Amino acid sequence: MFSFLKAPGPRVQPIAPAEAVARATKGEMVVIDVRDLSELRASGKAQGAVHVPLMALASRMAQDAADRPAGIGPETPICLYCASGGRSAMAAATLVDMGYRQVFNLGGLGQWQAGGGAIVRI
Repeated sequence: MFSFLKAPGPRVQPIAPAEAVARATKGEMVVIDVRDLSELRASGKAQGAVHVPLMALASRMAQDAADRPAGIGPETPICLYCASGGRSAMAAATLVDMGYRQVFNLGGLGQWQAGGGAIVRI
């Protein structure tokens, strides 16, 4: 009823492609690809990106998950992408709900390329 009295918490933030590429290249941000493995095989992935499919995101990114990607915690800046931005938006909202504080939605793999990011084939 009085939700307007609550302090706003972390929220998903957009990020410009060139900024995402620059920050990832400097090691200031972790990039996560939330697409299915078949999509990675078909089109490659952003250089340096960690693959965590959307369907496994909540379990793999839990604070107590044994298979959580190394070096990622609630304060780690995280940039997510998928094919066009829909799944990465869902993934970003999930991470914010899980307590991650610096979550960015890049959109799709095409935005990574538009920002000058390299693609690697798997």
